[in-house]
Amino acid sequence: MNTAMNTAMSRTINPAEIPLALYVHLPWCAKKCPYCDFNSFTATREPPRTRYVDALLRDLDLNRALSGERVLESVFLGGGTPSLFEPADIARILAGIRERFDLAAGAEITMEANPGTVDCGDPAGYREAGINRLSIGAQSFSDAALRRLGRIHTADAIGASFAAAREAGFDNINLDVMFCLPGQDVAAAVADIDAAVALSPEHISWYHLTLEPNTVFHARPPAGLPNEELAADIQIAGAERLVEGGFRQYEVSAWARSGRECRHNLNYWTFGDYLAAGAGAHGKITTAAGIERFERPANPEAYMQLLEQSLEQNLEQSPERREALTSRPVAAGDVIFEFMLNALRLKDGFSLGDFERATGQDRTVLTSTLGRLTEAGLVEAREGGRVLPSERGYDVLNELLAAFLPVSERGQRV
Repeated sequence: MNTAMNTAMSRTINPAEIPLALYVHLPWCAKKCPYCDFNSFTATREPPRTRYVDALLRDLDLNRALSGERVLESVFLGGGTPSLFEPADIARILAGIRERFDLAAGAEITMEANPGTVDCGDPAGYREAGINRLSIGAQSFSDAALRRLGRIHTADAIGASFAAAREAGFDNINLDVMFCLPGQDVAAAVADIDAAVALSPEHISWYHLTLEPNTVFHARPPAGLPNEELAADIQIAGAERLVEGGFRQYEVSAWARSGRECRHNLNYWTFGDYLAAGAGAHGKITTAAGIERFERPANPEAYMQLLEQSLEQNLEQSPERREALTSRPVAAGDVIFEFMLNALRLKDGFSLGDFERATGQDRTVLTSTLGRLTEAGLVEAREGGRVLPSERGYDVLNELLAAFLPVSERGQRV
């Protein structure tokens, strides 16, 4: 690999050229799913909503200090299950955001919800609070599959929740649907796609069930998981059905109708900046000096305690608290891999100009590696300096990404 890939940044980054988003984490769920590795906690009793929102507002003050005068292009409320919070709580969070930041005209503001909790909540109230995009965790339209996944809603609840969201005025809805479920065959996976498409959402996130570390399914894998051959057949058949339904794949797991791609997630995948508030939330911010990352304590109680105390006291008395409230630079040798880890998930890839603006690296640091990957048939170069994974490269994405790891992490050059 070109040794220049491990050198310091060769260009000055202009933070004003990097789009900025905000992620807000609401960590409680009615029940922790056995496949979930997100920072979420079962709400054994009523979540401390007011106290938690108070902490979020203090956290937003810290984020405001990082952002300067930049405008927020999107906001995403994730979890956990944000719809466990009442519309008044969501309205208070969004009001706090607007008090501290400028939002772009028509900013996308997404909230995740599960069918069971949407019914318990008030979609019209969330819409009135300022949410303009809803992401509903359907996962499957088979009651038997939902039970195997540990979900607490039924297939009928998905349709009811979707209809309630439409009635409340939501014209931008995503449905999360999983495939390669225990006992699933091609016909069952396609049936899930057909049911999702029949509701006419604007976006479908169709993703492979994976056994992530520190989950129940990883410790005790469920019986009947599809093998690699069946998984490939499911993926091919499902993709064909999504195309027939009017959806275009623009990222590994993301399918959208024309113009309805998730702007917030596109910001991640194009290596934009994102602020982060909430227990376990991770952020990335670009300064003239380079790229920095930060994260908040994962435990909600520890997070709330941290934000409840004065910042001056925290910074003076506890190195641990100082660490939790400050950002850390990303090593120059890691920047290229982090960029590629996101950008190569996109069907349309990235432009070399965007690479330079986002990373501060000159495009020539990629010349040697991209040349070898092109010869291997894993990437394609297009006019205007655009680079995208080939169909083969997309199928072996992990192998493709490994070519951009720092040499010390790969153990050998490629």
